[in-house]
Amino acid sequence: MRTPWDTFFESRVTKIFTEKKSIIDIGGGLRLVKDRGNRYDPKREWIRPLLKDVDYRVIDAVSDYNPDIVGDIHDLPFEDNTQDAIICIAVLEHVENPIKAWSEIYRALKPGGYCFIYVPFLYYYHADKGYYGDFWRFTEDSIRHLSKGFSEIEICPIRGALQTWIKLSPIGRIEFLNFLWIWIDNITGKSKSRQVSGYNVFLVK
Repeated sequence: MRTPWDTFFESRVTKIFTEKKSIIDIGGGLRLVKDRGNRYDPKREWIRPLLKDVDYRVIDAVSDYNPDIVGDIHDLPFEDNTQDAIICIAVLEHVENPIKAWSEIYRALKPGGYCFIYVPFLYYYHADKGYYGDFWRFTEDSIRHLSKGFSEIEICPIRGALQTWIKLSPIGRIEFLNFLWIWIDNITGKSKSRQVSGYNVFLVK
């Protein structure tokens, strides 16, 4: 079942890979390249054909998972206004100072540069011991505040209130029932609630 947040993700990532030539993936959150990150997601294979025309590089704070660049999101190793596009998926909740990290992304992007960010809101604890902690959650208000320097801000909530609550429960792992919770969220109007799992964000500097 296609969801609005899946459609948003695919359309904005496709836009980045077809309109920009150089892409930095902070933390390897696209989970696309098996040997350059700690996770691989076969559902992202649709992106692979888009790699042939871009310079796609992964940056991580540690060398353990073979990133192209070892660097700290709090002090990105790029000059001001030099990066075409930055992807930062499921990273900012794990860093000690997301305000500084968000400002570093803005600083490094070229004017007109694209950025795709995912951050959680109502989501379970998910630290990785020895690699990263789990420090922060983000509301739509905080996203807009942190992104106020960008010229364009698009925010797409992920899951409605019921599906978010179910996701946090033991039955949230029963994937084939997701369509039911989405349907109930839609008919009850809870799909428009601010009580969501997280947000996909597309920004233009």
